Amino acid sequence: MTEQEKMLKGMIYDPSDKELTEKRLTAHRLCKDFNDTYEDEEEKRADILRRLIPDLGDGTALTSPIIFDYGVFTSFGRNCYSNFNLTVLDSCPVTIGNDVFFGPNCSILTPIHPLLAEERKMRVKSDGTPYDLEYAAPITVKDGCWIAGNVTICGGVTIGEGSVIGAGSVVTRDIPSGVFAAGNPCRVIRKITENDTIYKKDFLFERETE
Repeated sequence: MTEQEKMLKGMIYDPSDKELTEKRLTAHRLCKDFNDTYEDEEEKRADILRRLIPDLGDGTALTSPIIFDYGVFTSFGRNCYSNFNLTVLDSCPVTIGNDVFFGPNCSILTPIHPLLAEERKMRVKSDGTPYDLEYAAPITVKDGCWIAGNVTICGGVTIGEGSVIGAGSVVTRDIPSGVFAAGNPCRVIRKITENDTIYKKDFLFERETE
C-alpha cells in the first residue's frame, strides 16, 4: 500500500513520502499563482483552479487568497462561494456539496496528530529526512450550508444539508441537517424553520408608503 493510499484511508502515513511531497508542492505553487492574480483575470484564475481542484463544480467561485495542501483530494459542487482566506488541508477527502457558502478565514482541517507528545514528535529517517506520525479523517459539507466567518471544521466531521454554522465556531462533531449551530465546541442551537425567512423581516426591504 502506498503512503497516499494509507493517507486517504485514514491510516498512519509518512507525509515526507516523495509522491505526497511533490503533490503538496504543486498545490502550493498553484495557490500562489492564483493568489497573485487580479480578480478581473477571470480566465487565468479559472485555469489555475481547474488544475488545483479538478473536481470543481460549475459556478463555484473562490476569493483569493486560498491555500490547499493537495487540492486534488477536495471536491466542490455547483455554485459554491468562499470569501477571503479559505484554508483546506485535504489529507483525507474533503467533499463540499452544491450551493455552499464560506465566510472569510474558514479552515477545513482533516489532519489529526497523536495526543501523546512522544508519538507526536518529529522523527528522522536513515537518510536524514524528518517526518512525523499523523493520520487524517474526511470532512463533508452537504448541499446548501452556510459556514460563517472564522469557522474551523475538524477532521471526521459531516455537516448536514442546509445547516448554518455561526461565526467563530469550532466544529468537532457531526452537525445534523437544517439547524443553526455555533460555539466552541460547536453545538446545535435550534432548528431552522420557515419563520426564519427574510420576507418576515420588514426592515430588510423598502416598503411603499401611502
